[in-house]
Amino acid sequence: MTLEPDAPAAPPGLLPPVTPARVLAGLSLAVPVVALLWVNSYAKLTPKLGGVPFFYWYQILWIPVSALFTGAAYLLLNHDARRRKAARGGEVR
Repeated sequence: MTLEPDAPAAPPGLLPPVTPARVLAGLSLAVPVVALLWVNSYAKLTPKLGGVPFFYWYQILWIPVSALFTGAAYLLLNHDARRRKAARGGEVR
């Protein structure tokens, strides 16, 4: 009886489909979604910021924060794509 690995290893010179950069990119895209779908965490009126209840300013605060997380995911995936291209022997810019 032979034991086979669950996932085949990547051929020499190629990166595996799941890399740490891709996992981090997925997590950085999931953070804003989870934070805003978890309504019980921010469904309250206090603390107020300039007279605006917490419920509203918390959601508005997530607009630039989400942009930062999305930008980080873009940079991670762009870096991963360049590494894959270099591993295939392509030209890296």
